[in-house]
Amino acid sequence: MLLSALAFSLMSACVKLVSAHGIPVLEIIAARALVSLGLSYIDVKRKGISMWGHNRKLLLARGTVGTLALFCVYYSVITLPLAEATLLQYLHPMFTALLAFIFLGERVLHSTKVCIMLSILGLLVMVLPGLGVDQQAALPWASIGIALLGALGSSIAYVIVRRLSNVEDTSVIILYFPLIALPLSVFLLGSDFVMPNFEGLLLLLFVGVFTQAGQIGLTKAMQSESAGKAAGYAYVQVIFAMLFGWIIFSELPSIWSWVGGSIIMLGALVNVLWKR
Repeated sequence: MLLSALAFSLMSACVKLVSAHGIPVLEIIAARALVSLGLSYIDVKRKGISMWGHNRKLLLARGTVGTLALFCVYYSVITLPLAEATLLQYLHPMFTALLAFIFLGERVLHSTKVCIMLSILGLLVMVLPGLGVDQQAALPWASIGIALLGALGSSIAYVIVRRLSNVEDTSVIILYFPLIALPLSVFLLGSDFVMPNFEGLLLLLFVGVFTQAGQIGLTKAMQSESAGKAAGYAYVQVIFAMLFGWIIFSELPSIWSWVGGSIIMLGALVNVLWKR
């Protein structure tokens, strides 16, 4: 889980770095999807199963929602400090719980209710500077909104994956994301394609490689340890994000981000570690 968190943080740093080369967000998504498509296709063929799955409508929905969510996540990484963009993504347990309650009929546990309340409180603290409390520490409202859409989209994709996991192989579910993301991002990119230089090309490759490494680490950890205990270590990604933001981009979170982010993290950890 620690290696997975490190890999995902490096992926975010590479996204931010490659955007400085003038590479559009959709082109970064297309590059990531291209790498993931090749690796996922090899995995499906290794298992000797059909790549098309059974519930194709839901698989297509998962791929489409995941692509749109990834656009929002990458946009927030590019336009917000790395630590703040990562923190806002950890609002997804709140959205997932609400969506699972509405669409899957899952009961909302007391720990999840506490998580939702703390998540909302933490978000309000983080956006307080934008309400005129401290204009110097204010974050762009558009970027915050898009980051929240990214967290919501990730939650929708997660709920769809829960439904699919009963009938589909994990490798097929993973494959459908780049299968949809690659043509969709290329279509939306249109004529905005920018030919990357060698450094940009290397960074695009690393985006795909670090993403795959993060997913492999996550999967292996879930297989070798209880989900609750393993997921608790995922939040180290925020620490990595703060370190990379400071070392690479000279970003220091404001006091509002520290306090609000800590409240969000507390809510997420309560949801993962609370023992009834």
